[in-house]
Amino acid sequence: MISESTLLGLFSIVLIDLVLSGDNAVVIGMAVRDLPGQLRRQAILVGTLGAIGLRVTFTILAALLLAVPLLRALGGVALFWIAAKLLGGEEDGARVGAARSFWQAVTLIIVADFTLSLDNVLAVAGAANGHLGLLTFGLFLSIPILMLGSAAIAELLNRWPWLNYVGAVIIVWAGAQLIAHDPHVHVWLGWPLWAWFAVGLVAMFGLHRLMRWQAPRSGAS
Repeated sequence: MISESTLLGLFSIVLIDLVLSGDNAVVIGMAVRDLPGQLRRQAILVGTLGAIGLRVTFTILAALLLAVPLLRALGGVALFWIAAKLLGGEEDGARVGAARSFWQAVTLIIVADFTLSLDNVLAVAGAANGHLGLLTFGLFLSIPILMLGSAAIAELLNRWPWLNYVGAVIIVWAGAQLIAHDPHVHVWLGWPLWAWFAVGLVAMFGLHRLMRWQAPRSGAS
């Protein structure tokens, strides 16, 4: 007979995976949206396996990682850059946005997964409350959520390009949460989440404009 606490933990893990894996799925979907069908599926598979591998590693090293100063804040800043990188647009015929090669997509996905997986692991580990079976279930549940979610998101982005802005804002929001929840940053500044979100939006659009300005220059050289 499954205990009430186990059922509650199971329900919590399902909800956490649905919510937190959504950020990863958005990143993967935006990164692969311009790849052809076969390469897109391969990049999604590699990105998903990379995300799961990072989560297993972070689960083992969770206590050690939490002791690293400003790790979450650095991850949040990295997400601002990734959002700017993935935000679509064209300048003088030079494409700025989704990855145009398999390994470029995989690199963006792995970097984003590195930053997003820490909070996911900590949340799932807390809901599992030391139950190894529930923790394992949470990790494996992430696989279909990421693969199916990112494939669907890539299709939607190709059909409605304006959704790229929505995806970029979601990534910035995830980055703002990481910075706001970093204990070292909170001690120094203590800004509310919305303030970091505003900073992230300014950083994303500023970096995106810089990338668009540099794209024709690099193409001409």
